[in-house]
Amino acid sequence: MNPLERIFVALDTTDIDRATALSRSLFGHVGGIKIGKEFFTANGPAGVHEVVHEGQPLFLDLKFHDIPNTVAGALQAVASINPKILNVHASGGAVMMRAAAKVVAEMENKPLLVAVTVLTSLADDDLVELGINVTAAEYVLTLAKLAQESGLGGVVCSPLEISAIREACGPDFKLIVPGVRPSWALKSDQKRVLTPKQAVSRGADYLVIGRPITGDEDPVAAARKICEEIALA
Repeated sequence: MNPLERIFVALDTTDIDRATALSRSLFGHVGGIKIGKEFFTANGPAGVHEVVHEGQPLFLDLKFHDIPNTVAGALQAVASINPKILNVHASGGAVMMRAAAKVVAEMENKPLLVAVTVLTSLADDDLVELGINVTAAEYVLTLAKLAQESGLGGVVCSPLEISAIREACGPDFKLIVPGVRPSWALKSDQKRVLTPKQAVSRGADYLVIGRPITGDEDPVAAARKICEEIALA
């Protein structure tokens, strides 16, 4: 996989015009775009169709987490958007994930279905507050193994858990990694971060990068700079 294909740019905005402008300008300079709950809640499937350039890979980051039937129905409802990647929360449990995997397996253009493990805004102390008395790294590994056993193709994890998951789940299990910040960008609200070069060196397949690209005066130049960094991995 070349460096460009590894980058999914997070379009964290509700503004269709801004999202469309970013999508068009970055087409061919990154592997795809990520659209999440913020945009989808404001604009729905029609807004996604407007923003996504024809042939542009889409990571539809809606993090479904509900009873199995509801999650299965939600996945069926977004199939027409034709995403490359879809996700659910691993903490929804094995039955929910198996139901999701069954629906995705029946889709005409089968997307990669992955599970969110632990959000990159959470650290060990945050998990203790939730009553989870293991480290973030330990909890992530437990959820990753459960996702793989449930038939999913990968997980979303922080850069710090890449090596452990890769060792436990093997080379074909896809790792999608947010919390990636180039050395020249601020960490912002994410606590468990590494640089793009470090993340790919540890075994990340795809990197989700938002503000270091979208917040730059020249998003295309920022994307190219990150590609150059990944190429050194």
